[in-house]
Amino acid sequence: MREKDIEEYLRKEVKKAGGKAYKFESPGNDGVPDRIVIFPGNNIFFVELKAPGEKPRPLQVKQMRDLTNFGCSVSVLDSKKRVDQFVDLMKRL
Repeated sequence: MREKDIEEYLRKEVKKAGGKAYKFESPGNDGVPDRIVIFPGNNIFFVELKAPGEKPRPLQVKQMRDLTNFGCSVSVLDSKKRVDQFVDLMKRL
């Protein structure tokens, strides 16, 4: 399964659950997470998507650490199962 397929699955599942999954691009800030996921109630999450078994690159780890240090929630999802778990958790918030 490709990262692109997991990203598309996330987008569709978040939409079905009542949220939005915006593509996140920040010129001049390489390594930022792929998506900003927003659910009702001011629930905002950064999501990095990976193909199964892949790990974030060092720059991505740094960017995620920086976001976490600002109090942001960051998740790495590498399968449809992990997407399902993420969306299920968000629906319970």
